[in-house]
Amino acid sequence: MTSKERMLVAMTNGIPDRVPICPDLSNMIPCKLTGKPFWDIYYYNDPPLWKAYLDTVRHYNIDGWFWYVGLGRSKHDQRQYRDEIITRTKDELVVRTYCQTPVGELWQETTYRRNDPPVVTRQWIKDLKRDFAHLKYFFPDPRDSDDDEFQIGKQLAGDDAVVGFWINYPILMFDYRDGHENAYYDYYDNYDLVKEFVYLWDQWAVRYLERALEAKPDFIQTGHSGTLTLQSPEIFRDTGLETLKKITRMCKEAGVPTMLHSCGKQKELVKICAEETDLDAINPLEIPPMGDCDLGEIKRLYGDGLALMGNVHTTEVMLRGTPDDVEAAVKQCIEDAALSGGYILSTGDQCGRDTPPENIRRFVEAGLKYGQYDGSKPSV
Repeated sequence: MTSKERMLVAMTNGIPDRVPICPDLSNMIPCKLTGKPFWDIYYYNDPPLWKAYLDTVRHYNIDGWFWYVGLGRSKHDQRQYRDEIITRTKDELVVRTYCQTPVGELWQETTYRRNDPPVVTRQWIKDLKRDFAHLKYFFPDPRDSDDDEFQIGKQLAGDDAVVGFWINYPILMFDYRDGHENAYYDYYDNYDLVKEFVYLWDQWAVRYLERALEAKPDFIQTGHSGTLTLQSPEIFRDTGLETLKKITRMCKEAGVPTMLHSCGKQKELVKICAEETDLDAINPLEIPPMGDCDLGEIKRLYGDGLALMGNVHTTEVMLRGTPDDVEAAVKQCIEDAALSGGYILSTGDQCGRDTPPENIRRFVEAGLKYGQYDGSKPSV
């Protein structure tokens, strides 16, 4: 099988020729391998992150999986942007981005570091009541957007990776609100506005998915970092679950698999997804203390309906462990989750910048060693 075929079979709970090997090398490792300041990739798009990731896939000979390339800008988008560089040193680039909407101007500030991913230090919306009129312009109708860059990315990926779109469901820690804690105050103090925002997001997600499916993606990625880590299951049910149901149902009807990513606590989210949605696969199923998942338990409880992707620890094992520690963790994951297929060998949320290359290589070698299928069983 090709990597693309192998990933798709596993994502839909089938038995591929071997367990797919897909450590989460989504950001920092690709940037580091370019040898460039990270702001070249994240700010100047030189190269785009998806190209750096593809180079990483081929460098380590892993089964690729990415969703970096979205649809082009909508013709209905009425926002106008301009950037102002506030600070530039040898180690840091601070950029203020101004956004002009038909009702006025907003701004956010992002710090780009030489050897780290960027951090948004000031979001668009400072006061939800005052600034709410801007928000509808952040959800322009995407149905006339082009998919030119996506098709280029898919073509360049070839058989080395599955390529999809990321379409989020609404979440309380929305990226437009300055300070996550303020979003929680809004939920209780400005509930009607939060629900109106959720409605705007939900309608946009459905339209975006309709257009995205026309582009023939290999899969659709959804989810949010910390879905149940920074908000309760009750709030998730009130904000994001109905949109998640729509996304997974529409994709099921279209024959396109869905993968959900949510780092942090995920055990209850797995249960909700397995019992209440049409989701096909879920990751990264992190172990304590970052998460709350036991991979073997998750497989026993939900493996008949959900494909699983995870969950070698990215810090204690991949970053700080020895190659032998990595091999032992890989072997355990395959023992816990690979029986009868529906499993992708991976890590927790992305591997850190300084993860030793020898640990990544041992991860791949161990996956090949233990992940060969003999009938319905891996060879571990």
